[in-house]
Amino acid sequence: MFVPSVYALSLEDFHTSRSFLYVGVLTLLAVMLIGIATAESEKKQSVRLQRYLLALLGAFTLLPALLAFPFYEALRTTSFVNAYLEMVSSLTTTGLILFEDPNRLSPALHLWRAQVAWLGGLVMWIAAVAVFSPLSLGGFEVSARADFGQFKDDATRLGQLDPARRWRRTAAYLTPVYAGLTLVLWILLVMIGEDSLTALTHAMSVLATSGISAVGGVENAQTGLGGEVLIFLFLFFALSRQTFATDLGATRREGLLDDPEFRFAMLLLLTVPVFLFTRHWIGAIDVNEDDNIFAGLRAAWGSLFTVLSFLSTTGFESAEWETAQNWSGLGTSGLILMGLAMIGGGVATTAGGVKLLRVYALYLQGLREMERLVHPNSVSGAGSRTRRIRRQGAIIAWVFFMLFALSMTGVTLVLTGLGIPFEDALVLAISTLSTTGPLAHTAVAVPIEILAEGAAVKLVLCVAMVLGRLETLAIIALLSPNLWRH
Repeated sequence: MFVPSVYALSLEDFHTSRSFLYVGVLTLLAVMLIGIATAESEKKQSVRLQRYLLALLGAFTLLPALLAFPFYEALRTTSFVNAYLEMVSSLTTTGLILFEDPNRLSPALHLWRAQVAWLGGLVMWIAAVAVFSPLSLGGFEVSARADFGQFKDDATRLGQLDPARRWRRTAAYLTPVYAGLTLVLWILLVMIGEDSLTALTHAMSVLATSGISAVGGVENAQTGLGGEVLIFLFLFFALSRQTFATDLGATRREGLLDDPEFRFAMLLLLTVPVFLFTRHWIGAIDVNEDDNIFAGLRAAWGSLFTVLSFLSTTGFESAEWETAQNWSGLGTSGLILMGLAMIGGGVATTAGGVKLLRVYALYLQGLREMERLVHPNSVSGAGSRTRRIRRQGAIIAWVFFMLFALSMTGVTLVLTGLGIPFEDALVLAISTLSTTGPLAHTAVAVPIEILAEGAAVKLVLCVAMVLGRLETLAIIALLSPNLWRH
């Protein structure tokens, strides 16, 4: 909170600076007193890894209430419920567009939103390796050798003996990588002419896959195509953990091209834009022949950038996305974006959604079943790792996909029961559960005004965002007696 306080002070926004300063000092004092009071009791009892999973649930539900205080006091034109919704959206890296006019928020508040989302993404990065991997959750269950919610053989000793040490070692390894990539993207965006605050919020949003922007999206940025190219390159870090580490998680692979998540993402990244591009001739869309080549190139880039953005659950929309829609003549492009967001990014990344590895496991199983239709007695020639993913991994991936579908159905039904139209309710359910908030503006003809809804709707959205961030299997694992008896 001291960072936006100092920034607001440099802009002579004294009220905002005081709001963050006072709440920051009080929060620091309270945390120090609680830490001193509980230090001795923590030493006397063993801290289980399951408590870290419970702590994550508490962080995404209780911590936003504290983070909302300076936002609420500094803005002064919204309710505390709206401020809490904004902080849940930021901390879970969902990035719901609540304030459609970016000028309504001061520069310090834009920095605060991006900073909270950036820290939330860092927490999930660390938690994926330090918590979810030993418990075979968060997508690691697909390639694990044990059942979900149990320790894998490779991580049993470390996970049981000292989970705090595992968390610290993971944080020490990943934090410099995360901060360094953000710093590099920030500097590059500033170098090509972007405003410093806009460049910083976009850099934080790309690494956290939150889609938060101080100017209403990258399409309103000053850098144009150059900025989109830089952001496009850094979005690849959300597709696979192999892009930033080679020894994290349940399995180890030799290179990036050997990672099924990255290969599957490349397949989608090539297939969907090609479909949108070729539909111009399939649908016989009329375009002036003089502008045909340039319009085609702009449409190809617009679809390529937007597809990768929503596949990584970031939700940034290219400035040429409208050109791509007009080129393809497809009036239901929002369905494509919702499908990409549901698939999501890679395991152990900041992306949400079902995750590419789970979809890949279902693809392998489906491919094998089709082979057996032709040759019922055939034996698969794949390796042991692929067979494990296809068998046990496909089963648990299908279970998660059904849980995701049931969650989406439940959230949609509750929202429609609270008076939200069915189409809007479905879009909101997918955007919150996949942590892709900009879908509520991009996937529908008329953007959904969330702030105009009642408190009950906002509470449902908060629950859905936390559920989408931690995933249903993690919540079930918290309720499982077997996990706590382990």
